[in-house]
Amino acid sequence: MIERALNRCEYCQSPAAYSPEIFEIEHIQPLTDGGITDLSNLALSCPACNRYKGNRQSVIDPETGQSVSLFHPRLYRWQEHFTWSEDFDTIEGLTPTGRVTIVTLNMNRMAVQRFRMALRAIDQHPAQN
Repeated sequence: MIERALNRCEYCQSPAAYSPEIFEIEHIQPLTDGGITDLSNLALSCPACNRYKGNRQSVIDPETGQSVSLFHPRLYRWQEHFTWSEDFDTIEGLTPTGRVTIVTLNMNRMAVQRFRMALRAIDQHPAQN
């Protein structure tokens, strides 16, 4: 599973190899909402993204007022919902799912932006697939 995620958080794309925190295996659909412990429902997540996500699967998009699904790493491709800013410090949403996921998981919090800047200084960000 770690290899499938390329050893990065499947939400904010932070690399586990450089993180001071131990990454977690999270249930995309929470067990409390009928999710199962199966590879199709598990994602590698940094602790911050996992905590901010909690048991949420959808949230209200402030732009449309509609309920929008959060990013689901098994169903969606990251590149279809997100892109990097020109300086690679922040993640930008390309879709309503991307926008609400960035806000809900606080994917551009200052600490992770500084982490990305430090990784960029040693040519480790953005990751090359």
